[in-house]
Amino acid sequence: MSICSLLSPFPASLYSPPNPVRSNSAAPNRVRVHFKNGGSLSAGDDLPLDYETWHPKRDLRSRRRAGILLHPTSFPGPYGVGDLGPQAFQFVDWLHDAGCSLWQVLPLVPPGRRSNEDGSPYSGQDANCGNTLLISLEELVKDGLLSKEELPKPIDTDRVNFDAIADVKDPLVAEAAKRLVSSSGELKNQLQEFRKDPKIAGWLEDAAYFAAIDDTLNTVSWYDWPESLKNRHLVALEEIYQSKKEFIDTFIAEQFLFQRQWQKVHDYAQTKGVSIMGDMPIYVGYHSADVWANKKQFLLDNSGFPLLVSGVPPDAFSETGQLWNSPLYDWKAMERDGYSWWIQRLRRAQNLFDEFRIDHFRGFAGFWAVPSEAKVAMVGKWKVGPGKSLFDAIFRSVGEINIIAEDLGVITEDVVQLRKSIGAPGMAVLQFGFGSDAENPHLPHNHEQNQVVYTGTHDNDTIKGWWDVLPQEEKSNVLKYLGNAVEEDVSWGLIEAALSSVAQTTIIPMQDILGLGSSARMNTPATQYGNWSWRIPKSRTFDSLTSEAQQLRDMLVMYGRL
Repeated sequence: MSICSLLSPFPASLYSPPNPVRSNSAAPNRVRVHFKNGGSLSAGDDLPLDYETWHPKRDLRSRRRAGILLHPTSFPGPYGVGDLGPQAFQFVDWLHDAGCSLWQVLPLVPPGRRSNEDGSPYSGQDANCGNTLLISLEELVKDGLLSKEELPKPIDTDRVNFDAIADVKDPLVAEAAKRLVSSSGELKNQLQEFRKDPKIAGWLEDAAYFAAIDDTLNTVSWYDWPESLKNRHLVALEEIYQSKKEFIDTFIAEQFLFQRQWQKVHDYAQTKGVSIMGDMPIYVGYHSADVWANKKQFLLDNSGFPLLVSGVPPDAFSETGQLWNSPLYDWKAMERDGYSWWIQRLRRAQNLFDEFRIDHFRGFAGFWAVPSEAKVAMVGKWKVGPGKSLFDAIFRSVGEINIIAEDLGVITEDVVQLRKSIGAPGMAVLQFGFGSDAENPHLPHNHEQNQVVYTGTHDNDTIKGWWDVLPQEEKSNVLKYLGNAVEEDVSWGLIEAALSSVAQTTIIPMQDILGLGSSARMNTPATQYGNWSWRIPKSRTFDSLTSEAQQLRDMLVMYGRL
C-alpha cells in the first residue's frame, strides 16, 4: 500500500495535506505523527511525495491591512457639510486606488444641538439614530423627493457651521420626508418595511416620540417635562401621537432616508473591498431617548436626575480631569435584565458597520464615577465595571462581532485582561510614543500583532501640528527612531512607521495624508468650541489626490498591507 493511500481515503490526485500532530503516547521510545484523517507515521518513515507542498495556510482573519480615518462631515461638497452623496463614493474609489481596505468613521449619530455641544458626534442626542445632516440633497433629487430648483445656492466654506447648515438643510430634508410619507410606490413600501423591521422598531419609536415631545416643549432637558411625559404615561404618549403624528411620521421617514443613503455607500464600499469601521461612545447623553425610555438602566434618583456622571481623572489633557456629564449605567440592573439595552445597541451597530471601535473601553473593567453636583472630575472615584459578563451576554445573543477596544489613558491590568479575554485588538498611537523611554508601548517595536496602530486619532493634533510644537529633544528622538525621515516630510515618515508596525491594522487620519497643520485638527479634548468642523479643502478633491494614493499604495505593497 502506498503512503498516500495509507494517509488519505482519497486518490492521490485529490489528496490534500493533512495537519500533523506529534505524539509519543503510543510507545515510550517512539515518536509518531498523527494526522487528522486518522493516519499516522513513525519517526523515520517515508513522507508522501508531495510533502514539500504542505505549506502553512495563511489565516485570512490575520491579514495585514490599512485604512483611513475620515468622518463624512469632512468631505468636500457644495452645501457646507460633507454628506452621503457623490463625494462619499469618490472617497471609496480613492481608498480602493490607494490599496486601503478599511474606512473608519466617527459616530454617525445626530450631534446634540443644545448645551453648546457644537456638532460633537460624541455628545449625540440618540445612540441609534443617524445624523440627518449627512443626508445628500443631490440623492434626494435623484429619488424625486426634491427638485433641482429647490436646492440651495452652494455654500462656500472649508469649515462646518453646524447651526447655519442645519437652518439650510433641515427644512429641505423634512420636506423630502413628508413627500415620501404621502407618496405611493416602491420607495414608500421600503419605508413601511423599515418601520416594521423589529431590529429598527425597538429604538425608532422611542426616538420619534422623544423628538416630538422635545419639539413641543423646547426645554433644556426631559427632566423638566411634565410628570406624565417625563414618566411615559400611556395616555400622555397617545396624546402626543395624535397631536404630533405628522412630526413623528416625518422623523421616521428622515431616518429611513439616512439609512437608505448610508446603505448605498456601505454596499458600494463592500464591492470595492473596503470594510467600514464605526465608532461607539461607551456613554450616551442624558437628554436622549436612550435614558428617557430606559431609566431603570441608569443610575438616577427617584425623580430621574443622575446620581453619578461620567468622566476621567486628571490626565495629559486636563489637570482637573475631564467631566463628560453623561449618566452612568446601573450595571447591576442591566445584568438582571440580561444586558438587553446593550444587545439592542450592538445589533444596531452591526446593521450599520462591518466592525466598530468602542470608545473608552476601559469603562467596562473599571469606570470613573463623579457626583452629579461636582464641577470638576477630579473628585470622582473608581468603580467596578461589568467585565466579561456583558460581552458573554452580547456574544450569546448577537454572535461573533468585530470590536476594537479603545484602550488609551489610564490602563490597568484588568482592562488588558478583559480585552484579551474577548479577543479584541487594542490601540497604539505613534504620537504618544516618543516622550519617554524604549518601554513606551506606543513605539512600534512594542506593538502587538492583535492591535490597531494610528499615527494619531481624532483627539490628537495632526502630525504636522504635533511636530510644530514638539520639544527639540523629542524631535531628535523621533528622527533618530524613524531613521530615513526628514523634518520636511515627517508626516509620511510617521505614516511609514505605522505601516511597518507588526500590528495587523494601521489607520491614518486623512489630514496626515494631506500633510495639514493644526488648523485641520478634528478635536481638542477638554475644550467645547471650535471642534469637529474641519473639511477637506475644496482645492484637494479626491480626483486630485492621485499622487498621494500612489505613494500610500507603494507603502502598503512594501509592508504587506495591500
